Amino acid sequence: MSEHGFGNPEVVEEAVDILIIGGGMAACGCAFEIRRWIDAAKKEGHEISVKLVDKAAMDRSGAVAQGLSAINTYMGANDPADYVRYVRGDLMGITREDLVYDVGRHVDDSVHHFEKWGLPIWKQEGDEGKSLKEGGKPVNSGRWQIMINGESYKWIVAEAAKKALGNSRIQERIFIVKLLNDKNDSSRIAGAAGFSVREDKIHIYRFKACLLVCGGAVNIFRPRSVGEGMGRAWYPVWNAGSTYAMAAEAGAELTLMENRFVPNRFKDGYGPVGAWFLLFGAKTKNAFGENYAEKNYDDLKAINADQYAAGSRMGTCLRNHLMLKELREGRGPIFIDTPAAMAKLAENMTPKEIRHLEAEAWEDFLDMTISQCGVWAGENIEPDKEMSELMPTEPYLLGSHAGCAGIWVSGPEDLPNMPEHYHWGYNRMSTVKGLFTAGDGVGASGHKFSSGSFAEGRIAAKAIVKYVIDNADFTPEIDRPVADIVAELYRPVKNFLEHKDYATQQDVNPNYITPKMFQMRLQKIMDEYVAGISTGYQTNGPMLEIAERKLQMLREDAQNMRAKDLHELLRAWENYHRIIAAWAHMKHIQFREETRYPGYYYRADYRAVDDDSWKCFVNSRYDRDTGTWKLKKVKWECLISFDPDKEAPGMGHMGPEQL
Repeated sequence: MSEHGFGNPEVVEEAVDILIIGGGMAACGCAFEIRRWIDAAKKEGHEISVKLVDKAAMDRSGAVAQGLSAINTYMGANDPADYVRYVRGDLMGITREDLVYDVGRHVDDSVHHFEKWGLPIWKQEGDEGKSLKEGGKPVNSGRWQIMINGESYKWIVAEAAKKALGNSRIQERIFIVKLLNDKNDSSRIAGAAGFSVREDKIHIYRFKACLLVCGGAVNIFRPRSVGEGMGRAWYPVWNAGSTYAMAAEAGAELTLMENRFVPNRFKDGYGPVGAWFLLFGAKTKNAFGENYAEKNYDDLKAINADQYAAGSRMGTCLRNHLMLKELREGRGPIFIDTPAAMAKLAENMTPKEIRHLEAEAWEDFLDMTISQCGVWAGENIEPDKEMSELMPTEPYLLGSHAGCAGIWVSGPEDLPNMPEHYHWGYNRMSTVKGLFTAGDGVGASGHKFSSGSFAEGRIAAKAIVKYVIDNADFTPEIDRPVADIVAELYRPVKNFLEHKDYATQQDVNPNYITPKMFQMRLQKIMDEYVAGISTGYQTNGPMLEIAERKLQMLREDAQNMRAKDLHELLRAWENYHRIIAAWAHMKHIQFREETRYPGYYYRADYRAVDDDSWKCFVNSRYDRDTGTWKLKKVKWECLISFDPDKEAPGMGHMGPEQL
């Protein structure tokens, strides 16, 4: 703690031209790329200062923190236009094709950098000594996925980003929780405020532009793991919806916040299934050994979703839909037949090759989900000899995996036939001037994954520097007195210090609520009324009305959260962000009167896909003063032609023959 003492923080104010908020892959991409544009600007007489602020440590910050076993977005010999078709199909026909194409045409260069920095990328036999840039052929686990040894993936990328930006421009362990608009122009960003999670300090930054890249949202729904497993999730628990919440409070327009991702994962351990499906060829079956995907395929017609399953191809949510039908009708559990897959692969292998394959299968989890190995060991399961259960997880909000929630941003200016409502300013800038985002923050353009998020950070870096040069005369003035900011940020601390002696048990007090209790309330509301696991991902109009009333009361109760130390202060502010992200999610589902993403959620009162009325974006704006939302439809534009030989109006990359 500082000499000021807990509850009386030291205030540190700083002016900088550009602030990067976050430390994940998108932030690292921006940090790596922005240096050369700043250096180029300096040669033309523009002195631009930049700083990166992360609430954790960049080496293990973000969704890639624990490592990965594959890079899921790599074009190779593929056409970026086909990548757009894939993303469009997987996300049920509605994407910002300009943003997706922009990632596709740039992403491979980033992957080549990863390899140059030391990331081991699997190569096909005979190409082991060649880099990708030199023409080495990777081992693909799918059309867009290449295998890596990635336990240190984030460490390698962060090291390069820190070297490029410089350690003097990086501040870690500072949690930015509020964006501040400009005093003279409320449609412009001017600053940000946060606090140290290690010292009793509040940090206030004034800037001309920022990149907001704090990931997506986890733990807004009640998880399947309870008790000693509380907090175990597929998506990193430190991603608290801060990107969406801070942008919304600053006045930025959000898009497709009704979308969520419900990954199908190994039960209890949340282990990944992609490599088992795509690389090892494993298939799934119900409790009676049936191929349920083939059996239930016609069910897609009942909800008008068959148009997004060209032949045997279908998107992620539709594969979930076929599984959920089995579970609802009592034919679970669902198993993945890992022994059969390993046995089939071993038919044409030597014993040495089989041992190598088994090692790679285990490393798939040791690279990124060690908890899955723990489950197998604890339950005496050898995956090459015994099948494991699969289960859809609780929902997550994100914009870079098989989901597309996020912020409405301006797209690239150099693509032909760009609609005016797709491009109104600088690339990856929100509807608030100077507020940029990338990765999970960009809405309507999923399937960027790690490499695409990094590439998108690089794209944003160039645009941010151009924005700052074009606005060189702008002097930011934050719209609130510093004393008010300090009072708001430390309100949970004040709640605790003023009322802690009221009762003999500090955690039981009528004057405040602990962050943990608050989070449980939020998760219960979202789970039971906004299509969580307890309702089989189903909701309806009346349930959403109840959710809205309860969330409104919870928002009021949020003012009474307590913080007995800096760790609880962090937890309190994560919950402030979670409730706004959750609220946006609920309002969007309420507004969209169809089930656009069957298998992710169902509007039981509007169960079918309705392209006639709802093949459009749903966008929203939040009024932080009144706590109200305004939602609207925004026209979707097809920029990449459909390929009749490869897709229906939408397509994914796996169908029943792979399940």
